[in-house]
Amino acid sequence: MGEKLDFSLPEKQSRGSAAGVFTGLLLMVLVVLAAVNLVAVLSAKKPALSARDGDFSAEQVKTLAARLAQRSLYRQAAAAWEDYLATPGLTAPERANIHFQIGMLLEKAGLYGDAIEQYYRSEVAADVAELRAQLNAHIKECFEKSGRFAALRYELMDRTSLKPAETAGGKIVAEIGAEKITEAQLDATIEQSLENQWASMAAFMTPEQLNEQKKRALEQFRDPKAKQEFLQTWLAQEILYRQALQEQLSEKPEVQRLVHDLTRGVLSQQLMNERLASQINITDTDLQTYYAANTSKYVEPTRARISHILVSEEQRANELLKRAKDGADFAALAKEFSADKSTKDSGGRIAEDVLKGPFVPGIGDANDLNAGIFGASAPFVLDKPFKTEKGWEVVKVEEKHPQRQKSFDEVKQQVMMQLSRQKSQDVQREYIQEMMDKHQVVIHTSVLAPAQQETPKETPSKP
Repeated sequence: MGEKLDFSLPEKQSRGSAAGVFTGLLLMVLVVLAAVNLVAVLSAKKPALSARDGDFSAEQVKTLAARLAQRSLYRQAAAAWEDYLATPGLTAPERANIHFQIGMLLEKAGLYGDAIEQYYRSEVAADVAELRAQLNAHIKECFEKSGRFAALRYELMDRTSLKPAETAGGKIVAEIGAEKITEAQLDATIEQSLENQWASMAAFMTPEQLNEQKKRALEQFRDPKAKQEFLQTWLAQEILYRQALQEQLSEKPEVQRLVHDLTRGVLSQQLMNERLASQINITDTDLQTYYAANTSKYVEPTRARISHILVSEEQRANELLKRAKDGADFAALAKEFSADKSTKDSGGRIAEDVLKGPFVPGIGDANDLNAGIFGASAPFVLDKPFKTEKGWEVVKVEEKHPQRQKSFDEVKQQVMMQLSRQKSQDVQREYIQEMMDKHQVVIHTSVLAPAQQETPKETPSKP
């Protein structure tokens, strides 16, 4: 305990040796930096090819790209040409041609989005006259093959516009605060919505079939009214969604449970869709074979078109019938005398087909009238008025069409739905059983079986 702590400063050491060491270290650092700088300068003088090409010359890279393309290794060939683009001294037209070459290779590889990018790069690099028509054709083809029909429409509008400065689809169709929604964005949203609707069918269709169906569905949105209705619905959903986020509804336990349940359902369905896609491949030949084996399902029945005059009294009906039989214009009589306001202005014409059976469209249940229609020729005014629940009917048969076998092209979509449903049921049943076996699912059916009621014992009667 007698020992004291020493708080004195240490003695100063000689500076001579430390200064020498520091000077030496500084010289070594300068030498290293100079060496690094020299290596960088020398490296800059070499052709800037990709590191993976090692010491390949520009001509060797071109040869490699050509060989890869000959072997149908299109993606790898495109990558080699991208390496070649690093060659110094390439002119703008040369770069445009190379980007075009890369685009064609990516298109052959099925990478349509990447191919479009390369075609655009070709156009930006230089305006090469001999490439213009080819670029237009290939870009259109890529948009079609990728199913981007809305984007294709605006692409074609841009390329054929007399005012190149105006971008097609750039018109503002709606605004949410400071956010502006263009016509092109609206069309892209419509297209995405249709893709979501067709997602469950994608497993049974080739990309070409799916694109064809999507193209047909998009046709209905060429009508401005249909597009306006979609926009109204989408905006309503979008602003409600944004408000829900502001109110932090996603943090509520009941909402999280609902989202969790929906997620389970979506993932389960997606798994099944992917399984179906890997197991089912329906070709046009399959569809034609199914159609040929089930032609009886695709028959258009005998049908007729009629005009009628509705009156309340039998006597009036007979008077009008006589006038029609005598040669008076039936449509003119209907416009003047018919009590049916829905057909009066069209000369009594009923737009819906009449099929054999107890019902007549626009009139109601009328067995006798239906039999009279199909027992007559056309055009022909039936010989008597018919009593119905609405009144008395004077009827003219305008057209009759016999039973007809529908062509394959007419029912192709219907055939696709029926065949895919048939195939998918088998695949789903087998896959679910496979998963149950894998996860060792046991169902105790006896536990859920209804309890059997005991039959009461008979009490012996007293004598």
